[in-house]
Amino acid sequence: MKALFIEHDHVSPPGPVAERLHHHGFQTTEVVVVAAENFTTPNVTFEFPDANEFDLIIPLGAPWGAWDDKCIGNWLLPEVEWIRAIVESGKPVLGICFGGQLIARALGGSVSKAPQCEIGWKSIWSDQPDLVPEGPWFQFHYDRWQLPPSATEIARNPIASQAFIIKNSLALQFHPEIDAHSLKQWLDWGGRNEVVEDGQDPDVMLAQTIAHEPAAKERTFKLVDSFLKNVARLI
Repeated sequence: MKALFIEHDHVSPPGPVAERLHHHGFQTTEVVVVAAENFTTPNVTFEFPDANEFDLIIPLGAPWGAWDDKCIGNWLLPEVEWIRAIVESGKPVLGICFGGQLIARALGGSVSKAPQCEIGWKSIWSDQPDLVPEGPWFQFHYDRWQLPPSATEIARNPIASQAFIIKNSLALQFHPEIDAHSLKQWLDWGGRNEVVEDGQDPDVMLAQTIAHEPAAKERTFKLVDSFLKNVARLI
């Protein structure tokens, strides 16, 4: 089986999500939408791959808003339409943060600024902890979705909806793919200032992430296993 990771920027590797897919025998392909030289000007031209060549599509996070057509420009609406067609076809999509918001927007929901951001390790309330454990999970977002009409919300917290299922696809607001390596890259590429502006210490956050990493990886493995078996139906 083949899985495609859509990495919207150059500092968002798939981490333990890809590691667990490899465990299940998946071949993975990673494509980057916005290269490093366009990080502050993401309105680039990008052609999304043929989804028919893959069994699973995984759009990852991004530092831009899934509602921000003006900033992102050329590729945002094409990706929304691309994801809509994939989900409606029955091919599974695992949308992570920005990727989950794209599923919401594509299937008739919406995405907008949230009343407050979420940055750091946060617990959630899950109706299906066998699929989405309650965490803590790493969060780094300023926006939130409104559910598509046919979606089933399965996790939330007081700030934002955290997970929903629609057809064979799962949208997540948090980051199961995060590890200390990827967080350091986020901090180095502007995230440090954002963490400080939120009143937190980025060095402590990185140390906390290193400490959380073994348990967080096990939660991610559990989530991927259950998603593949019970939602995507690929194993």
